[in-house]
Amino acid sequence: MQEIFLLLVALQIKHFVADYLLQNNWMISGKQSLLALGGYAHAGVHVIGTWIILVFFAVPLSFAISIVIAEFFIHYALDYAKVRLDRVTSGEKNQRVFWAKHGLDQLLHHLTYVGIAYLAFQFLPLILGS
Repeated sequence: MQEIFLLLVALQIKHFVADYLLQNNWMISGKQSLLALGGYAHAGVHVIGTWIILVFFAVPLSFAISIVIAEFFIHYALDYAKVRLDRVTSGEKNQRVFWAKHGLDQLLHHLTYVGIAYLAFQFLPLILGS
């Protein structure tokens, strides 16, 4: 149980770093078009962070690869969907609708990490040698 908690904490810290410290304006503006590279680069930063964490937790290589590929597509899709939703809804930073959209976006990303932790620890007996 401690390992699942630590994995979730590591993924949460990674999310903060990738979304709030490493994301730049090019990445943010790149989420507006499927043809722009910035959004893909942002999803790539997340995937690199997740990869490092999964390797640290000794998740089997083939499974770790599957997880990060899935995360790449899920993360990009969530970010792209939020940008599309922003185009059809209004809301300034001090308005309830802005924060509801931001909160939903973050919730869905964090639920992705719950899913990653759940799937990764299906391999717990293999990881711990039990």
